[in-house]
Amino acid sequence: MGVLDQDDQTLDEAQSLIQIAMSRMEGEFRQLLEDYSESVDPDWLFDPLANPSVVPLMETKTGQVMFTDSFEGEQEVPSKRPPLGPLFIDLLPSEVIPTLMNIAVCMVQSGYEMECCQAYIQVRKPILEESVSRLGMERFSIDDLQKMPREILEAEILRWMKALSVSVRILFPSEKQLCEKIFANRSLSENCFEQIGRGSMAQFLDFAEAVAIGRRSVEKLPRILEMYESLRDLLDNIESIFSGASCSKLRREASSVLCRLGESARGTFIEFATLIRKNTSRNALPGGTVHPLTRYVMNYLRLLLCFTNTLNEILGNRRENNCFMRADEGTNIRVPHDDGEGEHQDESLISTQVVHLIELLEINLDGKADLYRDSNLRNFFLMNNFQYIVQKVKDSEICRQLSDGWMRRHMGKVRQFHKSYLIGAWQKVIACLRDDGTHSGSEGGFSRGSSKSVLKDKFKQFNDTFEEVVKTQQSWIVSDPHLRADLRISIVELVVPAYRAFLTRYRSHLESEKNSDRVLKYSVEDLECILNDLFEEGSISHRRSSFS
Repeated sequence: MGVLDQDDQTLDEAQSLIQIAMSRMEGEFRQLLEDYSESVDPDWLFDPLANPSVVPLMETKTGQVMFTDSFEGEQEVPSKRPPLGPLFIDLLPSEVIPTLMNIAVCMVQSGYEMECCQAYIQVRKPILEESVSRLGMERFSIDDLQKMPREILEAEILRWMKALSVSVRILFPSEKQLCEKIFANRSLSENCFEQIGRGSMAQFLDFAEAVAIGRRSVEKLPRILEMYESLRDLLDNIESIFSGASCSKLRREASSVLCRLGESARGTFIEFATLIRKNTSRNALPGGTVHPLTRYVMNYLRLLLCFTNTLNEILGNRRENNCFMRADEGTNIRVPHDDGEGEHQDESLISTQVVHLIELLEINLDGKADLYRDSNLRNFFLMNNFQYIVQKVKDSEICRQLSDGWMRRHMGKVRQFHKSYLIGAWQKVIACLRDDGTHSGSEGGFSRGSSKSVLKDKFKQFNDTFEEVVKTQQSWIVSDPHLRADLRISIVELVVPAYRAFLTRYRSHLESEKNSDRVLKYSVEDLECILNDLFEEGSISHRRSSFS
């Protein structure tokens, strides 16, 4: 028994010595990690990566986002990019790595792998979390994000996209590589890395999920689409980095969050149609100019079509074969449909939606036009707004989504509104210049009796009618410079030649009359100046201070 007791005592002493040695090794291991581990400077972390594109949005005084005419130029249509390879950085000095490796080998071989891994995780995890935090990622609860003002949330989303890209492409791969260097055993290195990085990755996913399930807002859609693209384009990287069995839940969550972002984008896109449909006005817009809704919708479409491929992907994920609808039957997603003429056979989902949304806008504009009591102003309003729609289509990515036939029809509508306005508003001015009742006698002879009186009345009638029409239209606005120029030319070509002929023919019969300047009130040049000053905001449509 004495020998056995002595052996037990020797074993206990040996184990105690090993524990002391391992404790010292663990202390040295931890100290080396603490001495040489530091969070990564974000200033040079962002350098090797392209920052996410920022879509220009303009704030109004009311705090609403307006998609304005300042969104100019052709934008590259985002599409799914191939996975970008990781960029590795040295998280620890190279001269420290061998010492850490040797300590790890010794502790693992001595059965102290748990203590070694725990020490490693306890040091490296907060370092990684601090690095992520320095990229701009903060921890928010779902409630925090739901209550966050829109402009602050937008800034947080931009930071999220940048931080996610840097973390997935640089921080996480580098952290995993460091684990693999320190721990030769693959199972240990994967376990250490997953415990270090899983929380930070979950933080990114929690933020995205909170945005996805939050209150839907049309103004948030571009940012949600950007978030979707950011996560989608990095999903393969995430699955590769967090490839261990213990991270299967994290991988599933990443895919699930991507789906929820897509569903949020899809639902918000549908709400955009509802927004157009429900936009009502009690009063007609003064001046018959382009309605704010027209500007909003067309610039919003122009912005969304920077995400053409992504929208097709998102809408296609929930595509139903039999949900084609006319524009007045609801706001469900419409799918390409052969209308019998073959025009829609090759349409993408987003092309069909663009047609649908513009149809909704046109229906809404028809309703707003009915608010005008003056039929000429009604045609003027529709001409202005349809011209704006056509011009926005021609000048942007939207034109690629619409057929040539669509463009021809809508340009034809602009011309028809133009013609209807021109005839309705100015034909009565021209009617004053007809020759009926101005002649008497044979061979066009002119008498000083009743016919001269009729002639004076003709000129006075023209003056009064012309002044009435111009005065009515002084506040009418055409914002499109080309349309404004065309409209002025059309009016000048309609009115001036008729007036010139009438004035040339009869001026000599009235010039000698008393107060003839009240009758022969306008020269041809006067008319041209007045007409060429119409339809411009802030302009004075009559060179005289008043019509008198």
